[in-house]
Amino acid sequence: MEQVTNIDSKLREFINDQFGDDLLRIEDFRGDISYHIKPAALVEICQALFDDETIDAKYLADITSVDWYGHEDASAGRFEVIYNFYLLLHNYRFFIKVRLEESDPKIASLTPIYATANWLEREVYDLMGIEFEGHPDLTKILTPDDLEGFPLRRDFPLTYEVPHFSFNKDDPPEVIK
Repeated sequence: MEQVTNIDSKLREFINDQFGDDLLRIEDFRGDISYHIKPAALVEICQALFDDETIDAKYLADITSVDWYGHEDASAGRFEVIYNFYLLLHNYRFFIKVRLEESDPKIASLTPIYATANWLEREVYDLMGIEFEGHPDLTKILTPDDLEGFPLRRDFPLTYEVPHFSFNKDDPPEVIK
């Protein structure tokens, strides 16, 4: 536990000292630390975390997003992009969160720093419609090419399809003994 506390304080100090003007707030929810930052500072902060040998933030585990449409918290920006970092050297996880406006959901790509960002950013783009500027191949990977819209947005129309189980409809029912 001492090691986690040590890296937690080092990380807080690092971000506060070097990027205090870009840090909006720090959130501690059930032991998970999230740094809410200004979108323009994302690449610079991530590059500094990657380069710093003490912190050693070399592993971007996941990128996900939240659509705050219709929620009172949407005033801070409809879309939130969440970067999940894991410090292998310290066995420590933290998050960087960025809010984006509904009118222009774009943010810089982290692919020049983290190779894992390639597919993770494509997934967020495909399902939520957030564009990652500078991404080498921002194309769909999960939904059909002809699908219009982004299925994880809260205003995406709900649809359904009635399943047809007709492959064995003429077979006699099996008797269970």
